[in-house]
Amino acid sequence: MSFLTLTHIRKSFGQTQVVHDFDMAIEKGEFVSFLGPSGCGKTTVLRMIAGFETPSSGTIMINGRNQNELKPNQRNIGMVFQAYALFPNMTVRDNVAFGLKVAGAPKADIDSRVKEMLALIHLEHLADRYPYQMSGGQQQRVALARALAPKPQVLLLDEPLSALDAKIRVSLREEIRMIQQQLGITTVFVTHDQEEALSISDRIVIMNGGRADQIGTPFEIYNRPATRFVASFVGTLNLIDAKVVDPATHRIVIGDQGITLREPLGAAKAGDTISLALRPEAGSIAPDAKGDTALTGTVIATNFLGSVIRTRMKIADSVISFDMFNNPGLKPPAIGETVTLRFTAGDLLIVRE
Repeated sequence: MSFLTLTHIRKSFGQTQVVHDFDMAIEKGEFVSFLGPSGCGKTTVLRMIAGFETPSSGTIMINGRNQNELKPNQRNIGMVFQAYALFPNMTVRDNVAFGLKVAGAPKADIDSRVKEMLALIHLEHLADRYPYQMSGGQQQRVALARALAPKPQVLLLDEPLSALDAKIRVSLREEIRMIQQQLGITTVFVTHDQEEALSISDRIVIMNGGRADQIGTPFEIYNRPATRFVASFVGTLNLIDAKVVDPATHRIVIGDQGITLREPLGAAKAGDTISLALRPEAGSIAPDAKGDTALTGTVIATNFLGSVIRTRMKIADSVISFDMFNNPGLKPPAIGETVTLRFTAGDLLIVRE
């Protein structure tokens, strides 16, 4: 049986339903990220797990025990917030010890656990400092240590990195993942940053309008998006309209250029318009490419992105972006130039609504 399960979870505020019949089973020690835009319901689900919100219907189980009637302080859950929420009048040591003191743990056990937690986040030398004397990244590590000190059965992270600058965010997310794996704690992480979710998760839940559009590994989410929303939200993606020529042979046409797809066209009939997805990194310029794995168009823009140059080309009514590694000895195509983009038939994915 899964360690944390959410079954038919619904949540309404007045007449507005913000979470619709949500189901999820999370294994012990798994790191699951809830990813989606603002207002999609991801934080509401997290708050229901924590006990800060009560489901309108459905059941939340942790380690075989129903959590619905338990108050937040009865659920043995650690939570880290976006705004650190440290006690400004307490030192780092006292902040980390707070939950243990509230639980009535013996002083010797508290001292030992606090020392262990400070070593875990590499801040033993700052034990006597106050939050205002520390950087944002250091404060968030203290908040993490405080959440972990009472040995919770589930760790909840509510956009804990969004207030930090980019470089600190990358290093801290890697540190969080390392600590989570070291402790083996079941973790739910809420973020709107797709790179964060893709880089540290075992599985990702893509939330859209209070529903889970797709649940899968980062590899599955990125390479096999289940819906148009997932395809457009995760990573940079070309969405291309194509017309079906022959469903039996998977033959389609983009403008006046024919392509044979690898995957079946489902219920599509000849003459139907379908949406295809192509990642910018999938294609490469090949002057001599032709046939079913190439498209020819006109360059309309180039953008220098450091290690990558992103080029946009127009094919019929579609604009397709593709990436080239920045090679100082190789000049990117010029605007107005005709180029041929090569890819494999498996790189073009049919996108369902």
